[in-house]
Amino acid sequence: MLPNDTRKKIENIVSGIILNGCEGHCAAIRNELCSRFATSRVVKTGFESNILVKKEQADLIEAYCTEHRCWFENVPNANRYLTRGGEARVYLSDDNRHVIKLNDAVYYATWLEFLNSILLHNLIFTNTQYRLLGFIKEEGILYAALEQIYIAATAQADINDIRSFLEFNGFGHVRRNDYANDDLGLILEDMHDENVLVNSDMLFFIDSVFYTVAPLRPAQ
Repeated sequence: MLPNDTRKKIENIVSGIILNGCEGHCAAIRNELCSRFATSRVVKTGFESNILVKKEQADLIEAYCTEHRCWFENVPNANRYLTRGGEARVYLSDDNRHVIKLNDAVYYATWLEFLNSILLHNLIFTNTQYRLLGFIKEEGILYAALEQIYIAATAQADINDIRSFLEFNGFGHVRRNDYANDDLGLILEDMHDENVLVNSDMLFFIDSVFYTVAPLRPAQ
């Protein structure tokens, strides 16, 4: 089960509260955006109506990157390329122990939604945390450069094991590979055997898509 301090941090993210005591560019940029924009309480709606909002947030991220020297300049060479998922290009890092994912946040209506999802992943799936290395811009498109530990799968994840793990942590199965935690106000999607790997009989959630919604029971 999620410890109480983790649950409190999640509640603060869902409620759009500024996160204190959090280090790193991800939390800093999220806080800056959060101070200007409302946190979404709906799932995958308003993509068209939020085009201008997402562009405005991208402009703020670019300004932050320039001010804080957060532009990512060590883009891996083509020979380090591994694969491409729905929203990210994946490269093997030069240390052969991590992967670097270039993510354009296409699954999210706003960049604030994306950054919230990364922070939620880091709180819930602690053994595959992301580190935001910075941002790059290619052909007018902004990408987040994320570093994550490289997991070599030794077996295929069983959907039932994934479901049992998530239900133990308060996420009820909704449909297909999607889950929800009604108490915390979270939707978690695409938890299939390509986004969850097995190594030494342990599950590693390497890709997640979180959305924040109104919790069933508001935080006290």
